[in-house]
Amino acid sequence: MAHETSVRRLDQLLANLGYCSRSEARTWIRQGRVTVGGRPADDVARKVAPEDVLIDGEPPDHPAGLLLLLHKPVGLVCSHDEREGPSVYGLLPERWRRRNPAVTSVGRLDKDTSGLLLLTDQSELVHRLTSPRNKVLKVYRATVDRDLPDGLPALFAAGTLTLSGEDTPCAPAELRPLGPREAEVVLTEGRYHQVRRMLASQGCEVLTLHRVSFGPLGLDGLPAGQWRELPLDRLDRL
Repeated sequence: MAHETSVRRLDQLLANLGYCSRSEARTWIRQGRVTVGGRPADDVARKVAPEDVLIDGEPPDHPAGLLLLLHKPVGLVCSHDEREGPSVYGLLPERWRRRNPAVTSVGRLDKDTSGLLLLTDQSELVHRLTSPRNKVLKVYRATVDRDLPDGLPALFAAGTLTLSGEDTPCAPAELRPLGPREAEVVLTEGRYHQVRRMLASQGCEVLTLHRVSFGPLGLDGLPAGQWRELPLDRLDRL
């Protein structure tokens, strides 16, 4: 997948990268905050390459796009709808929250689930990484309210478990017991609340749930609420 910056109108560049609205771009130019090729910009409609532009003396912020690995804390939702409560996007710099296309999560973790979450403004990457066809491995660590039943690893691996309200059984999954009431679950799907529902179907209520890894990526000691940037081609081989 190529990740090249494109030539676009100056006001569109400023708006797409979250600096200001297209209508506000005229004011930024009038104030001398934007230069093109080393000279003060004078036309919002001018087609420019991001590498030729300076904004407040600095190169444009991630003009080719963003890919972030976030350690999501419990208590935040993966939604842009403020009515749903505090969200993971509130952890990001304000400018990144104003980008267009918007920064969005690759799949979702519910409010009570912590762990590895990818954020990007690259829609093609979101579609590819969430497509069931690509079978990206996701590893979760769960604790439950009672001892795990015997035979659970075999049941999950069989690919015959059908969740309530669904007609298609879950794809084969791996369950690795870590203790009487703790296990890792490895999925290639991303159904709604899938780990919680799979375990609940066998009488186990999930008390804590944490995503350990996504494909080849792990948190590697990243603190909760923090993120690190990834190259846009980091997941091209998935």
